[in-house]
Amino acid sequence: MNTTPNVSDFYDEEYRDTIATVDKNGKRIWLHPKKPKGSFHNKRIIATIVFLTIFFSVPFIKINGQPLLMMNIFERKFVIFGQAFFPQDFVLFGLGMITFFVFIILFTVVYGRFWCGWACPQTVFLEMIFRKIEYWIEGDARQQQKLDSGPWTAEKIRKKTLKHFIYILFSVIIAHFTMAYIIGIEETISIVTVSPAQHFSGFIGIIVFTAVFYFVFTRLREQVCIAICPYGRLQGVLMGRSTMAIMYDFVRGEPRGKLTKNPEKTTTQKHGDCIDCALCVQVCPTGIDIRNGTQLECVNCTACIDACDEVMIKIDKPTGLIKYASQESIEKRTPFKMSIRAYAYSVVLLLLIGVEAYLLLSRTMVETTIMRVPGQMYQEQPNGVISNLYNVQFVNKTSEPIQLTLKVAENKGIIRIQGGKLNVPMQGRADAVFFLDMPKNKVTEIKTPLKIEVYNGNTLVETVKTNFLGPTE
Repeated sequence: MNTTPNVSDFYDEEYRDTIATVDKNGKRIWLHPKKPKGSFHNKRIIATIVFLTIFFSVPFIKINGQPLLMMNIFERKFVIFGQAFFPQDFVLFGLGMITFFVFIILFTVVYGRFWCGWACPQTVFLEMIFRKIEYWIEGDARQQQKLDSGPWTAEKIRKKTLKHFIYILFSVIIAHFTMAYIIGIEETISIVTVSPAQHFSGFIGIIVFTAVFYFVFTRLREQVCIAICPYGRLQGVLMGRSTMAIMYDFVRGEPRGKLTKNPEKTTTQKHGDCIDCALCVQVCPTGIDIRNGTQLECVNCTACIDACDEVMIKIDKPTGLIKYASQESIEKRTPFKMSIRAYAYSVVLLLLIGVEAYLLLSRTMVETTIMRVPGQMYQEQPNGVISNLYNVQFVNKTSEPIQLTLKVAENKGIIRIQGGKLNVPMQGRADAVFFLDMPKNKVTEIKTPLKIEVYNGNTLVETVKTNFLGPTE
C-alpha cells in the first residue's frame, strides 16, 4: 500500500479559482512584497549585473563595422552577430525563430520558468531596479502599506515625487537603449542630439517607449507575468511532474504546525517542518502561496527559498523545505531526471540547429532577383538578334560596397546594362534594367531556360535561373 502523501492532500483547491491580486469584487489588490534577502537573492544580484552589462553594452559593440544586434522592423533589416538579414532571408530567419521557440519549449519542459526569475527583462527591471528604488525611498512592505494608506502629508508627497521622478528617469534610459536595438546606436544618438523637429518620428518613438515602460513598471507590474505574458501562459501546457521548478517539499513540511516553546501546549500529533509562518507568501512578488503547489503565477524568483531557509536556520532545521525540484522527485524522494518528452524535444532541437547551420553556411552574401519586365514581348533587332528586357535587383549582405557584373552562362547571349555600372552599397539594395540579346538561330523555343552568372570582380558569387522569350519559327 502506497503511503506517500500527495500535495493535494494539504490545500484547498479553491485557491485555483482566484488570484492574489484581485478581490471578490474584481478590484485590484496592490502587492507590497517583503524585501527579499539571502544567498539566492545575492546570486540574482550578480545575474542582474551581468544582464544590465550586456543590455547596455550590446548596442555599442560592432563586428566589421556593423552592430552586434539590431532588429530594425521599420526597414525590415535585421543584424545578428554582425550579419545582415533581409526579407530575402525569410526562410533562414523564420527557421531561426522556430529553433529559438523550440529551445524555449525544451527549456521550460525541463526547468520551468527559470528564465522568468533570472533573466527576463520584465522581472529584472521590476524586481531588481524599480522595487529596489521603492524599498530605498519608501521602506519595506509594512512601511509602504502605511504610506499608501495614510493621508497626503508633505513627507508622502516628497517620497512619491522622488520615486516617480527616478522611475521616469530610468524609463527614459531604457527607452533610448531599446530604440538603439531597433534603429542602431548612431541613429539614436542623432535623434537625441538634434531638434525633435529634425527626427520627429524618432522623437515620438522614444516618448512612446518611455510611457510604455513607465506604465508597465509602475502600474501593470506583476500583472504582466500573471495575465499578459504568453510565455507564462504556455507554462501550464509545457510543465509536467518531472519539470524542475521552485517546489515546496510537502512530504517533509506537512502537516504544518505553529512553533511553540511552551511544553504544555505541545500536542501528541507530529508536525512537519513547516511552521506556517507565511513568510514565503509575504516575499512573493506575485502574491501566491508556493505551498499550494505549482502555479502559473510563480516566476521562479527564489524569494520564498531565501525566506524559508532563513527560518529553517533559526529553528535548527535543515534548509531546502522550499527548493528547486520536480514534483515527481519530491513524491518519490529520487534525484531529478529529464522526462521522455524532454529528450524528444532535444532531438527536434538538434535537427533544427543542424538545418539552420547548413543554411547559414551555404548562404550567399549577394541576393539577386531577375525577372522579365511584365507586359514586354521579345524584340527582333535588324541584325538578326532577339532581345528581352529584364529587371534585376541586388541585395548586398556584406559590410562593404561592391561592383557587380552579369554574364550569360556558356556565352549564350550578351547583356547590355542600362544606366551604367552595377554598384551596390554595403548592406543595401540596387535596381537596374538590362537587355539580353541572343542570335535568332539559337532561340528554338518560346521559353528558353538560361543561367545568368553574377560576378564580383572575377569571383562568381551567384547563378540565377531565368527564361528567354522568343519566336517559335
